[in-house]
Amino acid sequence: MEPHRSYVGPPASPRLSLEPFGLQLLTVDIGAIACFWLSGKMALRLVRSPLVHCSVSRMPNSKYTLWKRSLSSTVHRNIAAFSPSSTTQDTKYTELLKLWQKYRGVDDLLHSGAKNVQIGFLGKKRTISKQLSFADLNTSSGETIQICSNANVNNDIHTQFRQIPAFSPVIIETRQPTSEEQSLDTSSKATVYLEAIRPLNSVPKDLIVTPEVVFPPDKRHLQLRFHPELRARLEFRSWFKNTLHKGLMAKGFTDIETPTLFKSTSEGAREFLVPTRQRGKAYALTQSPQQYKQILMGSGVSRYVQWARCYRDEDLRADRQPEFSQLDMEWAFAGSATVRKDITDLILSALAELKPSTTYREIRSQRIPLVREITLEQDAGPEAHNFTHMTFEECLNSYGTDKPDLRIPNKIHMIKDLEPYRNFVGMITHLPNPRIEAFAFHLENSTPEETRQLIFEFMENLPASIAENTDGKPQILVYDSSKPLCGFSSLGFEFESLLDQITESKPLNDGDLVVVQARPEPEGQYCSASTKIGDIRSALWARLVEVGQMTKPRLGEPGSLQFLWVTEFPMFKPSEEGEPGQGGASGFAAAHHPFTAPRSQKDLELLFSSPLDAKSAAYDLVLNGVEIGGGSERIHIAEIQEFVMKDILLMDEARIKDFSHLFAVLRSGCPPHAGFALGFDRLTALLTDTNSVRDVIAFPKTMKGEDPFVKSPSKITNEHLASYGLRIGSTKE
Repeated sequence: MEPHRSYVGPPASPRLSLEPFGLQLLTVDIGAIACFWLSGKMALRLVRSPLVHCSVSRMPNSKYTLWKRSLSSTVHRNIAAFSPSSTTQDTKYTELLKLWQKYRGVDDLLHSGAKNVQIGFLGKKRTISKQLSFADLNTSSGETIQICSNANVNNDIHTQFRQIPAFSPVIIETRQPTSEEQSLDTSSKATVYLEAIRPLNSVPKDLIVTPEVVFPPDKRHLQLRFHPELRARLEFRSWFKNTLHKGLMAKGFTDIETPTLFKSTSEGAREFLVPTRQRGKAYALTQSPQQYKQILMGSGVSRYVQWARCYRDEDLRADRQPEFSQLDMEWAFAGSATVRKDITDLILSALAELKPSTTYREIRSQRIPLVREITLEQDAGPEAHNFTHMTFEECLNSYGTDKPDLRIPNKIHMIKDLEPYRNFVGMITHLPNPRIEAFAFHLENSTPEETRQLIFEFMENLPASIAENTDGKPQILVYDSSKPLCGFSSLGFEFESLLDQITESKPLNDGDLVVVQARPEPEGQYCSASTKIGDIRSALWARLVEVGQMTKPRLGEPGSLQFLWVTEFPMFKPSEEGEPGQGGASGFAAAHHPFTAPRSQKDLELLFSSPLDAKSAAYDLVLNGVEIGGGSERIHIAEIQEFVMKDILLMDEARIKDFSHLFAVLRSGCPPHAGFALGFDRLTALLTDTNSVRDVIAFPKTMKGEDPFVKSPSKITNEHLASYGLRIGSTKE
């Protein structure tokens, strides 16, 4: 066997396998070579720039003949496209080689044993003199350090440093500073001194970055890179997820992944359907892993957890996405109290590690915790959080909503005796026997005239859902000591006793206001999520905070994180037009979902006579007026589950049959169980000072359900749909 001969060729054209011919090489680039045959030997001549190295050996004559025929045929087919006379192709190869050499990767240097190597994005340069320049380097670890380049030490490197555009990815080598350089360093940042620098890619010449720049959604990569608040939120999200997961593992949970491709069932929200090549059949993307996790409880899993991706084709808003992440959990042999205690412990443990009073920082006017600031040695400082518990009925009566923001001062009070105020009641509503409710707000340094002007503008811009109230518009009265009866003459001479009831005997001052609203007296259990006075209370407080007339604690400060457990929800509610519900014919739907258990035997009995008055064993967790999670005790007895679906919701047999797999599990000795799902996107948004979950998701959808960065969803054609047995119908169809 002769010594190996080494040849090279560019990796651009089709390749021919040489392994069958006994060569020590898998493939050779055919379009890059011209062939010359020697007796019993092979030689290859270069016609392109060297990129790929290969090694061949002398082969037996029997295999040589076969190899020659195969190689000759392939070369003739490809040689024209790679002719040595192709100047354009030569130029392209040369340019690509130059770019490769200029911007090649970093592993060879990082792992070569070289010391003092840093990688990251180069910031804008600060030129002190012709010989001395500085720039920040945002390292891959998130640290920002200062680079000092000195022409007196190395003029060539200094020239190269000044020519590299800002925001370029670079790799640098550093050196020890001179005594003169040390004396000039007055920066609070860590400073390194440049020994060598190499750019790793180019940047657009028209890229403009300032502290105020806001890139559009179709430049999401630039948003993530140059909007520091977005990066801080994503870093917090990662830390928070890992912290919660560690807490769950410590409590004995098992992380189990369930399918995303499910089937269409009636759980209460619209589904995304995924067609298949089986004609007439489709998957449905899971709204949640609800049924799978209940099946796991009947399968012997005691505690299940999953970071689940969920999909719901709902009307979008700032705190909703068509696909979202939830921390999904289920407990066997457990009820509401166990679930609420474990979730409370989990969140309190994470907050204790976060230390909100010390880690929150202002980033472009937004309060975001910097997880790099967390240290074990830090003093936790005063607590920023508070956990409270209320029933659904208490929330509606005192705050006018089933998800109250406990940062808002002063409760809503029902006026118990309306007789002294009949004239006033007749002025604000036409209802014959109304319920009248009121609340007061104390404003900061506002004169009565300023308050009246503010209220006038507020009422002019009320959302239609609040302004168009057939029961009567809200009445807002301003305390004004210069007016008769301090501005409350419409209430009559007994106004003071009424104000004591509304303000809980706290005195009003000039410019303070009182809001009064009428609504029908509820017949039976109130099932709606809010009242009109609750809606206006939240909207008015937000406006008063915005204009500086009321305050709210900043994130990280005491009272800034108000958690609330809400329990004893209605089991059912009247169906609303446009809601998918559970597809039953009863005229009402499960308020939570159809697997939620009655709260007690009394509530089970009410299902036979008055289902809308029954309470469920459901519970929600609310933070600062936003629902961040919910769960319930489940129906684990098959006969009761069938009764709810068939006799209460009046679901048809076909829909009930969709749940046959669940009934099989319940009839197999399924233990009592309960669950909870934490809306992770929404919770992360609230903890990082944003109302939009889009700010805590790397690649979110818009309010139209579109991703403007990758341009999804994309259009489809009938050619795409043909294999699924589908076609695009006309609007007339």
